[in-house]
This record gives sequence, C-alpha cells and structure tokens, in this order.
Amino acid sequence: MDLSLPYMAQLTFQHLYLSFLGTLAGGLVGFLLATWVRRRPRCASVFIGLAEVIQTIPGIALLAFLLLAFGLGDTTLIVGLALYSILPVLQNTYEGLVGVDPVYLDIGKGMGMTPGEIFRQIELPLAFPVILAGLRVALVTAIGIATIGVFIGSGGLGVVIYRGLQTIDMPAIVTGAIPAALLAVLLEVGLSLVERRLSKTTSQR
Repeated sequence: MDLSLPYMAQLTFQHLYLSFLGTLAGGLVGFLLATWVRRRPRCASVFIGLAEVIQTIPGIALLAFLLLAFGLGDTTLIVGLALYSILPVLQNTYEGLVGVDPVYLDIGKGMGMTPGEIFRQIELPLAFPVILAGLRVALVTAIGIATIGVFIGSGGLGVVIYRGLQTIDMPAIVTGAIPAALLAVLLEVGLSLVERRLSKTTSQR
C-alpha cells in the first residue's frame, strides 16, 4: 500500500476539500433559513426539529440512502455532509440573531437605517461569534464523517483506513487516522481562538 508523503498529502487535501465543500453548502442553507425564520419562532421550531431528525440518522445509513439518489462518488458524500451541517449553523445563527439586544436595533431604527442595513451592520456582526461556533461544530463533525465516504466510492483519508482494515495493516490504519484526527483538532483549536477573539471584540463595543 502506498503510504508515501505525496500520496498522504493528496488524500489529506482531498479530505479537507470535501469536508469544507459539504460544510459550506450546508452552512449556507442553515444560515439562509435562520435569517428567514428569525422573526418567525414557529417556523424556526419546525426547521430546527427537522434538522435534528437528520442529525440522529447514523452517517453510514444516511450515505446509503443518498447513494440511491446520487450514486457512487464525492457528490453523495458532499450532500451527506451538507445535511449534517445544517443543524449547528441553523441553530447557532438563529440563536445569535434573536439574542441581539433590542436596544441596538432601536438605535439603528432611530438613525434611519433600513432593515437590511440593520441586519448587515448591527445584527450580523453581533451574532457572528455565535454563528462561527456553529460553523466550527459543523466542520469538525464533517471531518470525522468524511472518513466513511470510502464506503460510497468517495476519496479522502478513509481510503487508507479502509484498506488497512481489509488487510489488518495497523500502520496503514494509524497513518490514515492520525491526519484525520489532527485536522479535527487543529480546526477546533484554531476556530475556537478566532471565536473567543471575536466575542471579546464584540463585548467591548
């Protein structure tokens, strides 16, 4: 089995690319839904409830179901990761937006700002640290789930792990598992630091 540095670097990049793409797609859906339901609590409960139901489906079962619609390959994995990314982004964005102090909104209205300007210049900046926390959870989760993409013909570090399991090759399993774990840890730490800095900046305004 090829465990050379160039090959592992290629798989790591592919793993990260697929995870980012899935998280971006699901995060965009979650963000747009949250901005639409932020003034509609009943709709928010329905959409968050549906996203929670998706979150309870085991990864391999969800990918198997999507396989029927999208076939083998990266597309199925990306759609699966996107579905898993909706809940944390939707929930955090909604909570962040509805948690903005109404005083700031009244100040914006008093200054003659339009609803769009209030959203872009007041609500979104104040809620951004909470939104980023949702993205962080979604991305770290995607990194882990992407390893099972090999079962539906996708790439990434799961390829090495799966081949190692087939041949009971522990060095191969470890070589595939360590980069995946490091990606998750580094992204978790890095985004957490950014989140804390943004929260501190926001609280000082």
